[in-house]
Amino acid sequence: MSWNLKGTYFETCSCDLMCPCNMSFDHGATYDYCRVTLVFNITEGEIEGTDVAGLKVAVIFEGRDSAGKGGAIKRITQRLNPRVCRVVALPAPSDREKSQWYFQRYVPHLPAAGEMVLFDRSWYNRAGVERVMGFCTPDELEEFFRSAPEFEKMLVQSGIILIKFWFSISNEEQEFRFKMRIEDPLKQWKLSPMDLESRRHWEDYTKAKEDMLNRTHTAESPWWVVDADDKKRARLNVIAHLLEAIPYEDVPKQEIVLPDRIRHPDYARGPIPAEMKVKSVY
Repeated sequence: MSWNLKGTYFETCSCDLMCPCNMSFDHGATYDYCRVTLVFNITEGEIEGTDVAGLKVAVIFEGRDSAGKGGAIKRITQRLNPRVCRVVALPAPSDREKSQWYFQRYVPHLPAAGEMVLFDRSWYNRAGVERVMGFCTPDELEEFFRSAPEFEKMLVQSGIILIKFWFSISNEEQEFRFKMRIEDPLKQWKLSPMDLESRRHWEDYTKAKEDMLNRTHTAESPWWVVDADDKKRARLNVIAHLLEAIPYEDVPKQEIVLPDRIRHPDYARGPIPAEMKVKSVY
């Protein structure tokens, strides 16, 4: 696979993006180069092209707490048009939602033509946290495993490109990241009581994950496991996978010309009242 860098700063770079010898991220320059290369192709063609081609793309991000799902989503969306690409991260279900068909609260967020939706966790909560923490009954869990493949089959048959990522990290890496969040005041908001409880139930989550992958990995909607101990590699690999999974064509773009300002001889800009101004602290 190749990426088009024509017309960019990186056009003159001789680095082969896919060459393993260039994938050492000890220095940030290599990572930044690879990231900019991939993001350029997202913004210049493939992902933005969903709007032009009328594609419907739904991407599921699942994994243990602190596995890097949010960081990958951020790197995908930060240069994209929010009207084309949006993120769905639903809170815990309300009492009303608990009384609904389980998949019902996710349906309104599915993509229409020309949209890509990134689910930061999804209906697979039932097979993970709800199962491990006892928020669903064994019968509800079994019904989920029966229904999920059929539900996803219907999505695919309706024309949605469904991509499911599982971010996989080791026990040692999760412990390290949790400790970093505890010690860093800027990251403590990422830790919830449920996150901390997940450390105690590492083995239970492992069993739940293995069961989930085994029972919901289908030809129509396969799982893709991301080695996420190295966050930077994981982000690049996910973006590269999306570029391969979504049909790609160059997006035709018209030349942009900045129009001249219309000037009126009787126009005069008035002063801004001092009491309306934001204080210049910096």
